Amino acid sequence: MIEVTKSGLQRGELREMCGRFTLTEDWTEIIRSFGLVDNGFRYPPHYNIAPSQNVVAIVANSDGERRAGLLKWGLIPSSSDSPKTTFSTFNARSETLLKNGTWKRLVPRKRCIIPADGFYEWRKSTKRPLRIQLKSRKLFGLAGLYDTWTSADGTQKVSSCTIITCKPNLFMSSIHDRMPVILPKENEDLWLDRSVTDTDLVTDMLQPYTNSDMHAYYVSPMVGNVRNDGAGCIEEYAWG
Repeated sequence: MIEVTKSGLQRGELREMCGRFTLTEDWTEIIRSFGLVDNGFRYPPHYNIAPSQNVVAIVANSDGERRAGLLKWGLIPSSSDSPKTTFSTFNARSETLLKNGTWKRLVPRKRCIIPADGFYEWRKSTKRPLRIQLKSRKLFGLAGLYDTWTSADGTQKVSSCTIITCKPNLFMSSIHDRMPVILPKENEDLWLDRSVTDTDLVTDMLQPYTNSDMHAYYVSPMVGNVRNDGAGCIEEYAWG
């Protein structure tokens, strides 16, 4: 279970990134932007997505068709004895992916994209929340890994994911010490291509996003409570 601190941040979010994000665009636009096969899956707007919740993830089959579905945010390794983890797995550091046995096993063939249109971070100097977006496009893809845990008797299955983080670019460095890996559009196909198993090739893509394409604005402290998931979470907020 992910513990919530008095500040409203889940323990681990104080140190790591990314711990909250948004996906508020209409689903038809998400299909168009990511080139998804329309298999009838739908996901309503969410304004405060947090670890342990189900999130939209995109994978590609051997023909390159992209499909979306739900994964639990907080990776449960297939080798785990139970669907409960005793350590935080909602983020994975890009610098150590190939040094950590859990992540290294997934990098060659279990890569996914988590679509978003913004993410939250608390400015380290003031602890006030900001929503960060891209100037050039509403939707963007976060680099992720996924796995499926199955109980010993085969009666339970949990598919889950983690979001990869990297060192911050200049824009993000004044806000936080980490940032999620945002994939440039031209790298999405390669990241999802399961035939590409060269771990050095794919991990080379896990770089800080273009500094000049990012902007941020302050939002209400209500985003600190995971139970708040309304449009008010993304409204600009004037701190006194």
